[in-house]
Amino acid sequence: MTQISHPAQSLLENLDGFRVEIDATRQRADIILQRPPFNIISMPERDQLRLVFEALDADDRVRVIVLRAEGEHFSSGGDIKGFLEASPEHVSKLAWNIAAPARCSKPVIAANRGYCFGVGFEISLACDFRIVTETTQYALPEQKLGQIPGSGGSARLQKMVGITRTKDIVMRSRRIPGKQAYDWGVATEIVPDVELESATDRLVDELRAFSPIAQRTAKKLLNDTEDSPLSIAIELEGHCYSRLRSSDDFREGVEAFHSKRAPKFIGS
Repeated sequence: MTQISHPAQSLLENLDGFRVEIDATRQRADIILQRPPFNIISMPERDQLRLVFEALDADDRVRVIVLRAEGEHFSSGGDIKGFLEASPEHVSKLAWNIAAPARCSKPVIAANRGYCFGVGFEISLACDFRIVTETTQYALPEQKLGQIPGSGGSARLQKMVGITRTKDIVMRSRRIPGKQAYDWGVATEIVPDVELESATDRLVDELRAFSPIAQRTAKKLLNDTEDSPLSIAIELEGHCYSRLRSSDDFREGVEAFHSKRAPKFIGS
């Protein structure tokens, strides 16, 4: 048989600017940005982050993925010089790479403290949950470079906060503090800075307690119907509900409810 290879094999041999930790006991994987002090995200790192999300999505040991960073800042953004050196073809893949958390079927949590600018903000917007602190500052500052966000930031943000607020943030390169992000519905939760890790732990454990198949279904349904008319969204919700009724987890959930015990979901 002819041997085949894939460039992804070599791409993941030396992770650039981040590491991955898997705690199989807690069914948790952490992707940790580690290029201090500002955790700048390089061009090769974007490719690697996509591949890591895809690998973790297929890893049976993992139920929940956490995207976090070392130090006082999540990320000040991308490698500016790298943009000038990258080919147009490579640059065209930026949004696809950064959308990896959204495509991942498992819940993804972004733990954001300090600067969360540019691609750091964009990849956080692609996650399902964002936990912020009083030190968090979100921004899409590309206008200061004569550019616009290129990895889905303005598009995702407009869906969340509307065109007026998005123009204010993008066209003026405004920084949005954690409290304002929470009030606007961009952040899921705001906690004191010293409690970011414990709040993340709590959310991981909470999500792990639910049915994996129900969570996968809910995430895909919500993502797929974000732009749908209400009638189509309701129709698709009904089909998903109907399919889940025949799952082992739904049967277990009903039996556990009537038996007044905690359910033991298996993901089928």
